[in-house]
Amino acid sequence: MDLKDLLKKKKRSTKKQTAKNVAIGAGIGTAVGVAAGVLLAPQSGKETREDLVKTTKETLETVKEGLNVAKEKIEELVKKEKTFICGEDKEEEAEEVE
Repeated sequence: MDLKDLLKKKKRSTKKQTAKNVAIGAGIGTAVGVAAGVLLAPQSGKETREDLVKTTKETLETVKEGLNVAKEKIEELVKKEKTFICGEDKEEEAEEVE
């Protein structure tokens, strides 16, 4: 295994771990926020359930949007790294690999 392969493997591993950490953090933050909002709301049971459904849907959309942004950034980084590793004159080949 040469240096290029080792660098590629290390960067790929780091990016995967970063993506996992972002997703886990977003999920935990969302769950804590929803739980705190429901538990601290001074409303009747019916109103609380309605708010819970509404908040859950909004939160799900927010998380989806955040994950899409993270995915786009990761894809952009991967493309840049492929270009860097393969060399600028081989940029088209790196895009074909995707």
